[in-house]
Amino acid sequence: MTDKEYDVVIIGAGNAAMCAAFSAHEHGASVIMLESATEDEAGGNSRYTAGAVRFAHNGLQDVAALVDLTDEEKEKNDFGTYTTDQYFDDMFRVTQYRTDPELCETLVTRSNETMHWLRDNGMRFMPMYKRQAFEVDGKMKFWGGLVLEFWGGGHGIWEMQYKESQKKGIPVLFEHRAIELLYDNEKVFGVKVKHDGKVAEIRAKSVVLACGGFEANSDWRTRYMGPGWDLVKVRGTRHNMGAGIKMALDIGAMPYGNWSGGHAVGWDLNAPEFGDLAVGDNFQKHSYPLGIMVNATGKRFVDEGADFRNYTYAKYGKEILNQPAQFAWQIFDQKVTELLRDEYRIRQMTKVQSDTLEGLVEQLEGVDATQCLKTINEFNESVMEDVRFNPAVLDGRGTKGLDVPKTNWANKLDKPPYEAYAITCGITFTFGGLRINSQGQVLDSDLRPIDGLHAAGELVGGLFYFNYAGGTGLMNGSVFGRIAGAKAAGVDI
Repeated sequence: MTDKEYDVVIIGAGNAAMCAAFSAHEHGASVIMLESATEDEAGGNSRYTAGAVRFAHNGLQDVAALVDLTDEEKEKNDFGTYTTDQYFDDMFRVTQYRTDPELCETLVTRSNETMHWLRDNGMRFMPMYKRQAFEVDGKMKFWGGLVLEFWGGGHGIWEMQYKESQKKGIPVLFEHRAIELLYDNEKVFGVKVKHDGKVAEIRAKSVVLACGGFEANSDWRTRYMGPGWDLVKVRGTRHNMGAGIKMALDIGAMPYGNWSGGHAVGWDLNAPEFGDLAVGDNFQKHSYPLGIMVNATGKRFVDEGADFRNYTYAKYGKEILNQPAQFAWQIFDQKVTELLRDEYRIRQMTKVQSDTLEGLVEQLEGVDATQCLKTINEFNESVMEDVRFNPAVLDGRGTKGLDVPKTNWANKLDKPPYEAYAITCGITFTFGGLRINSQGQVLDSDLRPIDGLHAAGELVGGLFYFNYAGGTGLMNGSVFGRIAGAKAAGVDI
């Protein structure tokens, strides 16, 4: 434990925390980071992510400014455009127009410049070929507004950012759990920290909370999100217990956002209780738009093709949780299996296969096989085969006459062998948290900034409601981490 007083203490060591640390350091502050996990588990949820990052861009020229592309890649890739207007539209649509206007504007309008800032701070990116592109007419066409990911995914984020923190001389204290803010009713001036069973104080001019939401806390999940949420798998770190939120609320910070909601996806039925760094995000099963999903009664329960996967995956976890026994099966045939994401090819998954539909449904544990076969046959009869299948666009190849339609990418299940994957709900992060302003300052219940207290990342409320657009989490942490770190160092950017 250090006795030195710092300008800025950062709580956490994930992407938002690292961005805050880099920014504060950039503006001349002495910085220290406190991480509750061991070094082997450090990095927060960022270390478990696929690494997708959503930013506004105007096509190839903007993408090429961030990634070194060969002439062949420039010729064969169709990155499209993703303007600030499109970004705003997506944020408004998926949150049902509840996203905080000030925070949303900051996120969207500063997303592109933040990507360049990240690159200047040692981060590297690559096109999302395997997760966000399909080959159409000889070109790789990117869809859903996402084109780049951090090099190496979650592991890459941690390795690059930790290396950069060491290069900048920013200490990261592992197994140092922040338990209480030092506050004199006027200003935050440090934090109490527990390490190796002992409690000490680290004093600082400012504190930045960037230690995640409360998704690993089954008590809080049930209390705020409702019955059944204690049963979900946790996709990421076991350390996100809501400590940062609690410390701020204890001194009068204002809670904000969608406390009954969270980012939750389809996750392998037999995945462990918390994330596994050896597997990373590959327990997810996100190719459901190419097939169908059935529940224990053997019936479909969502429109698998309602929109691009980016705009439905974070809300469909809740739909799976609401099904009997909290599970579902995804079913595909050989027309689409080569298009399935890489996570369908790992060893650690719950999969069955058969050369006949009758044989397949009999293997779907927990499912009414008779009804399931009927569901598949009715689905097959309803497919609009006169519309061309194109997985890179909203192709309008849907169904007719079903109680639960499929709007896009409908294909008959008629080419064996058939494959099915069992999933349950996996929670990524919670949507409720602290209220901040556009400078990353934590606000109290009178909507006044708490002097010396800042926040960024998943413990901030107000940006996401009901749903989420893929890649906005890492962008959120990057944008507001950078802003909060500068503000904590006494600089407005």
